Amino acid sequence: MSAVDASPVTSGTILRFLRVTLHVGFAGLLAVGVLRLLIQPEGRNGRYFFIALSVLLAVVYLVGTVAEKRFSTGALERNPRRFAVVWLALITLIWAVLMLGSVDFSWLVFPLFFLHLHLLPRWVGPGMVVLMTVGVILAQWMSTGASAPPLPVIVGPLFGAAFAVVTSKAYLLLYQEGEVQRRAADELRRTRAELAATQHESGVLAERARLAREIHDTLAQGFSSIILVSRAALRSLNSGDVESSKESLDMIEATAAENLAEARNFVRGLSAPALAEASLVESLSRLCTKTQREAAARGGSLRCSFRLDGEPVDLPQPYKVTLLRAAQASLANVWLHAKAGSAVVSLAFLGSEVTLDVFDDGRGFEPEKLADTVAERADGSGFGLQSLHERVLAQHGTLAIESAPGEGTVVAIRLPLGMGTNAGQGEIA
Repeated sequence: MSAVDASPVTSGTILRFLRVTLHVGFAGLLAVGVLRLLIQPEGRNGRYFFIALSVLLAVVYLVGTVAEKRFSTGALERNPRRFAVVWLALITLIWAVLMLGSVDFSWLVFPLFFLHLHLLPRWVGPGMVVLMTVGVILAQWMSTGASAPPLPVIVGPLFGAAFAVVTSKAYLLLYQEGEVQRRAADELRRTRAELAATQHESGVLAERARLAREIHDTLAQGFSSIILVSRAALRSLNSGDVESSKESLDMIEATAAENLAEARNFVRGLSAPALAEASLVESLSRLCTKTQREAAARGGSLRCSFRLDGEPVDLPQPYKVTLLRAAQASLANVWLHAKAGSAVVSLAFLGSEVTLDVFDDGRGFEPEKLADTVAERADGSGFGLQSLHERVLAQHGTLAIESAPGEGTVVAIRLPLGMGTNAGQGEIA
């Protein structure tokens, strides 16, 4: 495996390596001291006592390190750190007794340096290092029998103590960096979780908005048409006009069938059924014919026509759905609110954009007051223009509404044509 593929070395990895090295070093130096005792002459006083004491030191040291390890991994609930000073004092005392029995145990002072610097308060640790260094120098001097301590007896422990202090400081800096990295990783995980929750919530809200648009522009308008046509059929029955009643019932059946097809496609997440069976131009032309028939079935007189300008090009499916829904919503507003006598749906291909304009000669309104009027409706209606605006905006288009009281209304939609559209591939079958 190359260096690029290798896992990065973190401060946590370095700290674990240093801890393992410390424990291995302690075990190795203790084993050297025991071995030196075993090769001493058989009649040496206290030989087996110091061997037993060495075993006790190993057991006490192992109990403390295992307890700390189990707590760090979560296997131990109670933190053994509160007993750390007692544990350190015990192993230091045992070590001091062993050093009195054999100077070979004096080398255990080096791993003990790190333990004192790590576990004791800020200035107590270095103070204990100084005391233990002096003790080691004295023990080794006494073992030489010289009148003055030899230079190696002084330099060795002093160098080891200085090295331990510097290494302990480096260990502390690595530990602090590891804590910073751990907190940063925790914060990153929390941020990712919050971002995922936010994205999920945004997705839910976007899906709700999409569902609201689809329901309003398909099922709600279809049900509204069924209600109005059924009322017209009832009036025709009451007046004895059987022919008009039959036409109204045929219209109700056709509208219900269309709504059923919309609902099934809606559940499957497909586009409008009208676009699956015909081109956009044909679908808009049929929509105008259907709107005029529905107006007649309700006893109204609305002339609705379709006009095509320019050479049709192959539009993306989202464009087709947006333009068809826009025409449906606009014509629904015409026969519901405008009281118009005529309406024109105009689809134009202008090279760089496709436009859809819906004209009517109805009573008109004041666009700047539309939001207040819609907000006052207790039945929750009035969602059509908002839905239309969201649809057009999603396709990076523009929506403009021009109207005035008594002067009719124009709904104008502009969608940009990008490189994805192919001129010459007509919509007309």
